[in-house]
Amino acid sequence: MSTEAHEGELVRAEERELVGRAVAGDRDAIAEVVRLLQDPLYRLALRMVWRPVEAEDATQEILLRVLGNLGTWRAEAKLLTWAYRIGVNYLLNLKRQTPQEAAQLSLDAYREGLADGFAEAEYRGPEATLLTQEVRLNCSQAMLQCLARDERVAFVLGDVFALNSTEAAWILDVTPAAYRKRLERAKKRLGNFLTSTCGLANPEAFCRCSRRVDKAVALGRVDPRRPNFARHPISPGGRTVVQAEQQMVRLHDAAAVLRAHPDYAAPQAKMDAIAGLLHSGRFPLLD
Repeated sequence: MSTEAHEGELVRAEERELVGRAVAGDRDAIAEVVRLLQDPLYRLALRMVWRPVEAEDATQEILLRVLGNLGTWRAEAKLLTWAYRIGVNYLLNLKRQTPQEAAQLSLDAYREGLADGFAEAEYRGPEATLLTQEVRLNCSQAMLQCLARDERVAFVLGDVFALNSTEAAWILDVTPAAYRKRLERAKKRLGNFLTSTCGLANPEAFCRCSRRVDKAVALGRVDPRRPNFARHPISPGGRTVVQAEQQMVRLHDAAAVLRAHPDYAAPQAKMDAIAGLLHSGRFPLLD
């Protein structure tokens, strides 16, 4: 057995032991399951629903579904991979739509919108660096919403979370070949958009985040007082906004723009609400 396979077996054994204790009602084990899953599931939800407040609600629902079905986990996949499957199923069937989904906004239409109201010079006002970062992060979230949900989640699993096609296909309950085809479609659409539009992906493209700040603020897409992404809490030891940007610049390709978000942490208030619900006796966690 290879070292990697051996390490994988050890992790799986630890997860089986942890889940066994959680299913038996060990509150510390349940809390540990939530701790392990909450931030990755939040980052998945955030990519799919765009805004943090909607991602918080979705993460809470997904975690409750994960915990409610924990007794059915048979270690057929890693615990997080299994949780992703539950999360993806929930997010693909979510009735609430993002503004881009409701408007059926295409990447071509989004590109036209970016070209409208483009400033001649870079933004030099208060918090210029922060607001430029916020525009970039908000824009990369928004462009994902221009993909159909099945293509969006394929891209997120493959190119953002770097899962292999076998894992991603299992999460989506499709064949690896079908998954790869879906991913390729998403990558082609986003790659064409970014190389023709985004100056971060292609220096010859027209759009620059620093020249979109005024328009984004005027449209209400960026709130200078409460930036959604640039000051979002990150996971302990996770990448900061600056580190994510530096990584993107080093990679300097279209996919890097979509990958280069910080390692966001799930908002603690929602996680505390879940803990309170589990301890209330009103939620039959693992019957």
